[in-house]
Amino acid sequence: MNNGSAATRFRFFMSAAQQDAFAWRQPPQLRPDFPGFAGKKHKMACMKLIFLGPPGAGKGTQSGIVEQRLGLASISTGDMFREELGQDTELGRKAKGYMDAGELVPDDVVIDMVKVRIAKPDCAKGFILDGFPRTIPQAEALAQEIELDLIIDLRCDLDVVGRRLGGRRVHKPSGRTYHLDTKPPKVPDQDDETGEPLSIRDDDQPETIANRLQVYSEQTAALVEHYTQKGTPPIAAIDGMRPIDEVSAAIINAIEERGRG
Repeated sequence: MNNGSAATRFRFFMSAAQQDAFAWRQPPQLRPDFPGFAGKKHKMACMKLIFLGPPGAGKGTQSGIVEQRLGLASISTGDMFREELGQDTELGRKAKGYMDAGELVPDDVVIDMVKVRIAKPDCAKGFILDGFPRTIPQAEALAQEIELDLIIDLRCDLDVVGRRLGGRRVHKPSGRTYHLDTKPPKVPDQDDETGEPLSIRDDDQPETIANRLQVYSEQTAALVEHYTQKGTPPIAAIDGMRPIDEVSAAIINAIEERGRG
C-alpha cells in the first residue's frame, strides 16, 4: 500500500480546522480559488440533501467539505444529541441511553429536533442531513416537511468501517480526534498538546459498534430501497471506499449534475 493512500485515509479523521487546511490541497475544481467556483456555490444554493451510509463511512467528513465548498448547512443529528448531552438538557438525557447502547433514538424525538434545526436561518440557503432519516417512518415524516433534491448514498464495506470506528480515540476537553492506525498520538493514550488521557467514545466501544452496524443493516439500509421505489429524490451511489478527495469530487459532481437538471 503506498504512502499516498495512507495519507488519504489519515484525512478521514480530520478535525474541522484540519479539513479547512486540507481544502487547499483538494483537486482544483474543489478549491475556493478555482475560476467559476463562486458561481457554482451560488448555483447550488437552496439544495436539500441527505447523506446515507453506515457509521464510519465518512458522512460527517464529506458533509463538512461540501458545506465549505457550496455553503450548505451541515446538520448531524449525532452532533446535536452530543451537544444537548454536554449541556445536560432534557433532550440530551433522553437520548443518552439510546446512543450509549448504539440504538436509534426514537423517531418522535429526532423528528422534532430536526424540524427545529432546519427552521434556523442558516438552512434557508440549503442543507445536508447527515444521519437523518435513519428509518422509513422518519423518511415519511420528513417528506411531510420538505422536498428533498438529492440523496448521496456512500457505499462501504462494513468490516472496514467497523475497524475505522474501533481505532478512534478522543480528547474530550478539546474534541481532538486520533486513530490508532492512521493518526496515532505521539505518546500512546495521551493527547499531543496537553498530555491528558485519551478516551473511547461510548458509541465506539466494540459491542456498541457491532450493534450500530447491525442496526444499520436491518433498518437504515432499507431507506435506499424505499427512496428507489418512490423514484424521488434521485439517488447518487458513491463508492465511499475511495480516497477522501476522490469521494468529495464525486459528490460535488453529483450535486452539480442535479443542479443542472
